Amino acid sequence: MVIGEFSERTGISAYTLRYYEKKGLIRVARDSAGRRDYSEEDVEWVRFIQRLKATGMLLKDIRRYSDLRYQGDGTRQERMELLIRHRKSVVEQRDRWDAYLDNLDEKIRIYREMIEG
Repeated sequence: MVIGEFSERTGISAYTLRYYEKKGLIRVARDSAGRRDYSEEDVEWVRFIQRLKATGMLLKDIRRYSDLRYQGDGTRQERMELLIRHRKSVVEQRDRWDAYLDNLDEKIRIYREMIEG
C-alpha cells in the first residue's frame, strides 16, 4: 500500500512515517517505480513502535529493537532482554507516580479537613 493509505490505516502522518524510515525504525519495500510499498506486517510493526513510544521507551532503544527485529529470529533473546529492561524502567516510573499521587491525596485531605473545620 502507498504511504497515504498506510498513514490512514495507522493514524500516523506521512511525515512521521518518513521520519521513522529515516531513523531506521522501519524498513519499507519499494515498488518498481521506487515508491514506498507498505505491507500488513508494516502496519502491525508501526503500531508496536507507537506502543513502545507510549510507554516512554527512548528512540535509541526503539531503534535498537528495530535493528534486532530486522536481523531475524536469532535476536529474540536480546529483544526480550531489551523489553525486560524497559519494563523495569516503566515499573520504577509508575512507583514514582504512585508516590506523587499519594502526596497529592494527603495534601488534599489536609485541605478538606481545614476547610470543613
